[in-house]
Amino acid sequence: MSRGIYITANDKVMDHTIALLNSIRAYDTETPVVLIPYDDHYLEVAAVLRKRFGVTVYKDLEFIDRLSKRLHSTFGEKFFARPNQFRKQACWFGEFDEFLYIDTDIVVFEKIIDNLNHFDKYDFLACDYQHRGGIKNVFSEAVIDQGVFMHSELKDIFNGGWWASKKGLITEQDIYETFAECAAHPEYFDFTQKTSDQPIINYMILKRIEKRFNLVNLDDQVPGSWAGSTHFMREGDILIDPSYDRPLQYLHWAGVRIEPGCSYWDIWAHYRYLGETMPEFEPAPKKNPSKLQQLVQLVKG
Repeated sequence: MSRGIYITANDKVMDHTIALLNSIRAYDTETPVVLIPYDDHYLEVAAVLRKRFGVTVYKDLEFIDRLSKRLHSTFGEKFFARPNQFRKQACWFGEFDEFLYIDTDIVVFEKIIDNLNHFDKYDFLACDYQHRGGIKNVFSEAVIDQGVFMHSELKDIFNGGWWASKKGLITEQDIYETFAECAAHPEYFDFTQKTSDQPIINYMILKRIEKRFNLVNLDDQVPGSWAGSTHFMREGDILIDPSYDRPLQYLHWAGVRIEPGCSYWDIWAHYRYLGETMPEFEPAPKKNPSKLQQLVQLVKG
């Protein structure tokens, strides 16, 4: 039974990818990692990842190209803000029997592949609190009004940046049929924040994989993972959730631009420049206070 990690990247996100791989290798030097090219501009990042981390490139690039073209023909080339995010669906057909997919705007704080040990009970794993925000950024109210999903099923929605499953559970035909169903019912989805693959993969998993589980439901004290949360505290090379006095499994800058001054910039920079001399960064420019902040300041005197 082979296990491994898939990522998608191109040369543009070189720094993000190095930070992610440095964090993975800080806790796990053995698990194989495979790069799914985000587009044709990936040779530079592939060379760096191969030399530094032993990362290999997905073997069947023709399949990825076929998948992308079929997607474009189904939805139309201008339907999604970032259609190449769907290339991660190549995970279902790669070399690993059990796999974990991770976005490159993530760093991990543990041997992350060990989460796949839960596959003794489940076929699909997520690990986030996306569901606590309701169905926004995934579905519209139409899926409730039209009976597409029950409320109990919608509790299983997840963030598309971290998920795990097993090879062969989804077929190429399953993907194409899902694309066609979704293209026929765009009213089911919430694309207002320019999400691309997240609504569609949620639809596919909720429709086609019954044995799914979100690891934050293991108990009632599992820390979150979103960099937009402000209460995490650094302890050495990891982050702690002081609410539970427990370390985070990973941190995801979903919707947060990674740059000097952003939330948890210090932890990202630590992993990006692990083993290197960290350059000096210009301090982030101060943002003008909003009208509400100005009003609060006036009230305070």
